[in-house]
Amino acid sequence: MSFSWVTQTGRKTLRLALAGAVAACFAAHAGAASLTLYSAQHEQLTELLAKDFEKASGISVRVRDGEGPALAAQLVAEGAATPADVYFTENSPELMLLEEKGLLAPVNADTLKTVPARYDSPTGAWLGVVARENVLAYNTNKLQPAQLPQSLFDLAQPQWKGKIGIAPSDADFLPLVSAVLAAKGHDATVAWLKGLKTNAQIFDDDEGVVAAVNRGGVATGIINNYYWARLHVGLGDAATKSAIYHFPNADVGALVVVSGAAVLKASKNSDAAQQFLAYLVSERGQKLMAESHIDFEYPLRAGVTADPILKPFDQLSPPPIDVQKLGDDSQAAKLLREAGLL
Repeated sequence: MSFSWVTQTGRKTLRLALAGAVAACFAAHAGAASLTLYSAQHEQLTELLAKDFEKASGISVRVRDGEGPALAAQLVAEGAATPADVYFTENSPELMLLEEKGLLAPVNADTLKTVPARYDSPTGAWLGVVARENVLAYNTNKLQPAQLPQSLFDLAQPQWKGKIGIAPSDADFLPLVSAVLAAKGHDATVAWLKGLKTNAQIFDDDEGVVAAVNRGGVATGIINNYYWARLHVGLGDAATKSAIYHFPNADVGALVVVSGAAVLKASKNSDAAQQFLAYLVSERGQKLMAESHIDFEYPLRAGVTADPILKPFDQLSPPPIDVQKLGDDSQAAKLLREAGLL
């Protein structure tokens, strides 16, 4: 009897000890299986991706949303003390800046192989995820396709005075300025920007530009392609009074910009962070973005088809300005201020 009692008591003690050990291990694992994401992508898209990644991996994601340049500047200021594990942004120049500052960890080689190398960091410090095109939105009651300019530079000419909308303070405008600088140099870029200042109505963001174009408040506007797609899907065919125009002949106005992600060198959860990057370019992640009806960007993984509202990616005619030539946007804001647009 005493032996039986001792055995049962021992088993109970053992079960409690094991339960405590399992709970401790789970708590430790749960603490490690998490990451902090600084995201400059659209909040709806980020939330969708974070939840799906959590479901697929069991890794929790804490998201801090913000504008790309502001978050990049914050990461520079935080340095090694940053709580961020991953930075996911709409424009490659912000990633190039962090790469130049030495703040990024190398992306796993197998993950980099998932997308064409021209859309990734030249040194493997960050990963291209999706891409989008600079376009011209135009009001179909005010302009016909034959009246549209052949080049982005035409919009600085006197005939476009009062007919163009721009959002120079929007983060998405900076890469376009950097592209013009790479293609034409300082003086031509400032002259173009001053022409836009004379001709353009100024809006706070691309959403404001495309909405004004659609209602006829301005005839045309410089935007990224997904802003018009989101407006069109939201309004429907009957209420959409605008269309988009793709600049021809590899004009700088048809710039394709890469949205990408990186793991911070200071990450305390680098394994989870690398898993998140791999997820972003996985077939699952890329299809989720392509089929979300939120993002309207081009998947960079081969075999994943973009939303049918978009012009096929292989039919675009972008200028020969890669992520390295586009640079880090360090001069773009200075040029906008020089031209009086900021």
